[in-house]
Amino acid sequence: MAAPTGPTVRRMQLGAELRRLREKARFTLAEAVNELDLSITKLYRVENGLTALKSTAELRVLLERYGVESQDDIDFLAEIHRDSLNRGWWSQYRSVMPSGMAMYVGLETGARAIRAWHPSVVVGLLQTERYVREMLQVAKPVEEHTTEFVERHIRLRMERKERLTGKDGRLELWAILDEAALRRKIGGPDVMREQYEEIIRLTKLDNVTVQILPMDSATYRSSFNFNLLELDAPQLTVVQTDGSEGSNVSDKDTIVWAFTRRFDALRAGAMAPGETPTFLHRLAGEI
Repeated sequence: MAAPTGPTVRRMQLGAELRRLREKARFTLAEAVNELDLSITKLYRVENGLTALKSTAELRVLLERYGVESQDDIDFLAEIHRDSLNRGWWSQYRSVMPSGMAMYVGLETGARAIRAWHPSVVVGLLQTERYVREMLQVAKPVEEHTTEFVERHIRLRMERKERLTGKDGRLELWAILDEAALRRKIGGPDVMREQYEEIIRLTKLDNVTVQILPMDSATYRSSFNFNLLELDAPQLTVVQTDGSEGSNVSDKDTIVWAFTRRFDALRAGAMAPGETPTFLHRLAGEI
């Protein structure tokens, strides 16, 4: 079943189409906005799905400049634009989201599949509530977060996780975990055992695959986490990485190819998916 198409994906879809039309018309960004009530920066952000055009009239002016005359095409793009102005379910959590995270959650909501790697903690969509809580409580005095921040962030994480187990629009997840992340203690032994059991439970789902990269394996390792998100509408793959200032998202072909190669190398060096439950049971016994 197809993933739901939220406003973030609609912005990406419209932006990609507007960029294609501009390039087809052989306009630079500066030429496209010349004498229009639109800045180069704004059009750049629109084309990259970072923001929406403020009105359908603004969209129609751009389409006229690009030579789009088909009423069917104009109506189709206008409908996408209207969808892009809707508020996503995650908007209620914006106060607890770092820079760029709202866009990522919107893309995650509209994604068909995600390939994820994390070298330091369990991938977010696999985490238990207690695991999340322990991480946030440890960071609370350092980051000066409130109790409300912690509780709302936990609720956000659990709602995102429902995409894996919900009946409608199930998300396909292929996650690779570094053994070091699984051995790094978050909370007490009971929290870690519960987390191991949760991963085992989720791997029994047809849409979830988890591999573990052993610490003693002399293979490629990316030092930072990343996610490759595959979207159905439009047919597009985007890369998300975490930086010191928040989440970064890109759909540039060269970047997508680079991270696809990284993921394929990590997958090749990791244990087979069928070995994951046995490995986690052993870890649970050791801890």
